[in-house]
Amino acid sequence: MKKFRAGTVALVGRPNVGKSTLLNVALGEKIAIVSPHPQTTRQRLLGIYNDATCQIVFVDTPGMHTPRHRLGVRMQNEAVEALRECDVVLFVADARREPDADLLKDVPKGAVCALNKVDLVEPKSKLLPKLEAWGAAHEFSAIVPISAKTKSGIKQLLRELRDRLPEGEPLYDSAMLTDKPVRYLVAELVREQILARTRQEVPHGIAVTVDRYEEDAKKGPKIALTVHVAKESHKKIVVGRGGAALKAAGTAARREVERLLGTRAHLSIWVRVTPDWVDDPKALGELGFE
Repeated sequence: MKKFRAGTVALVGRPNVGKSTLLNVALGEKIAIVSPHPQTTRQRLLGIYNDATCQIVFVDTPGMHTPRHRLGVRMQNEAVEALRECDVVLFVADARREPDADLLKDVPKGAVCALNKVDLVEPKSKLLPKLEAWGAAHEFSAIVPISAKTKSGIKQLLRELRDRLPEGEPLYDSAMLTDKPVRYLVAELVREQILARTRQEVPHGIAVTVDRYEEDAKKGPKIALTVHVAKESHKKIVVGRGGAALKAAGTAARREVERLLGTRAHLSIWVRVTPDWVDDPKALGELGFE
């Protein structure tokens, strides 16, 4: 009988390669928001996978990139620290792209590579050369072709990760799905819906905080949130003409929050200009980016 294994797995890679989608699929629950915008993930997020043989503690990290402001520096540091601290490194790459030598130099030897988005590789005859190219570019212990979107290859990937974890007892209670509090998840779900309705430079200047969270056993929680934007012009875009954009984002976010909580919820959302908060140390601290 196989001994139980438990440990941490760092999810690293370029922005928009599908790390957060992969995390959600592996867990079977949505805890990480996703969007087509780069650097959607800003802070480390634990996602805890359990089965009869192992506990895999995924550490989702911001995409590895060249920082342009203080927030970017802190995001990059999150990814680097995860590389150093976790038992296994899972490098996620877009199967349509060529290996990036500058990026791979920071990835430790023996990491596992999840070559994602194989469903988008056309013609399929190109997939084998892609696998060979990534194998030649770095000393990975395994390269697993997957599609987080279609869930193809996920079971094989989980087996590869399990076999590389140390033997031992679970690190967290099996009932835990993440280390983040509900308030954090609610704020992220609101940010996700705003990201879905904005473009260009606006998403990089958006943060969401929970100002008040009042439980109500009969009517569901009442949650007041503030959307922080870096410029006055961004506020106009987020709010939209006659408040239409903010209302649509709030309605969609409420549905997601109710799915998360399993109960009705009431959201009150305000938009505030916090000038250039992405480069202001004090503002970063106040918004939770320690």
